[in-house]
Amino acid sequence: MKVSDAVLERKSIRAFASDSVEPSLIQELLIKSSRSPSGGNLQPWKIFVITENTMQKFLEFQRNWSDPEIPAYDIYPPNLKEPYRTSRFELGEQMYKLLDLSRDDKEGRLGQVMKNFEFFGAPTALFCFVDKVMGPPQWSDLGMFLQTFMLLAKEAGLDTCAQESWSMKQDSVSAFVEASEEDMLFCAMAIGYRDKDAKVNKLNSERRPIEEWTTFV
Repeated sequence: MKVSDAVLERKSIRAFASDSVEPSLIQELLIKSSRSPSGGNLQPWKIFVITENTMQKFLEFQRNWSDPEIPAYDIYPPNLKEPYRTSRFELGEQMYKLLDLSRDDKEGRLGQVMKNFEFFGAPTALFCFVDKVMGPPQWSDLGMFLQTFMLLAKEAGLDTCAQESWSMKQDSVSAFVEASEEDMLFCAMAIGYRDKDAKVNKLNSERRPIEEWTTFV
């Protein structure tokens, strides 16, 4: 698969089949992904993998976690301005329309949101942590690492969904994987094979035209 094909074919999958994913394949993809760009070669990513053998145990653990949790960070800036606010709103409306969830169906929409915390049925997932002393440049490294992983996963026939929503579950996730108190949960990623019959997987997010965000000086 060409890199350009992987870029175009990769998208966030929100319904997975139950097909197993070999841990050895995840390990291979992670090793390759570690060649991602990293300023000063800090390689700030810290990865914890939830395999098929531990998935059910993890899901039961985090559902029963009753202590209030403080999000690791703000996923979106407060008072999100344009054009970003519209981009986010339109994606949500496009997804809910595919799923026949009207704006009045708050319960149905909430149910879809909560599927984030079941990895959309994926058999495997990873959590990406970063040392709390790291700053925005190192967060950029995390993004490059994760994108590299997602493209390599696509090459290997796997599908993924990067999930910043898990930053709202930092306490329970950290407790389960026994992460250091010095580390912060950045995101999770659902990994598996897409459910080809699921309506939600027909969602293709729009991109703003290049003229809106590029200037050739």
